[in-house]
Amino acid sequence: MGTALSGSGTEQDPWVLETPPRSSTFEMYLAPEADPPAIVCQVKATQLRYHLRAIDDAVEFLRAEGDWVELGNADEGKPVKEGSLEAWARSESNPVGGYYGFKKGLRGRFGNYVGPLLEHLGHVELEHEARGNRVRAAAL
Repeated sequence: MGTALSGSGTEQDPWVLETPPRSSTFEMYLAPEADPPAIVCQVKATQLRYHLRAIDDAVEFLRAEGDWVELGNADEGKPVKEGSLEAWARSESNPVGGYYGFKKGLRGRFGNYVGPLLEHLGHVELEHEARGNRVRAAAL
């Protein structure tokens, strides 16, 4: 499993994770009781929410790709590299038919925040360079 700086992944004790380049930290926890079930990400004063099913869906996507995939990190509304994890997380052909993020204006940066969670949970390998990080499904 990837290393959380602290926390157990609950609202009362969120994980403290690092962005892929390890340049900043954020808090994250799972909210399976939410409607719909969510991954909650707190970045300073901003809260982002993603579908909880993104964990399994992203891993399935990465396994199907079979190799390294660029994170393609970008804010909502900004262009993303085709074939990247960010592009998949916005695509109408993904399992939720579009953005995994819930709130318009805060639905981007999927790879930047969900990528480290997937690493922490042991589902993926994630690069930690200053730019251009990639991710791939962990060996079964």
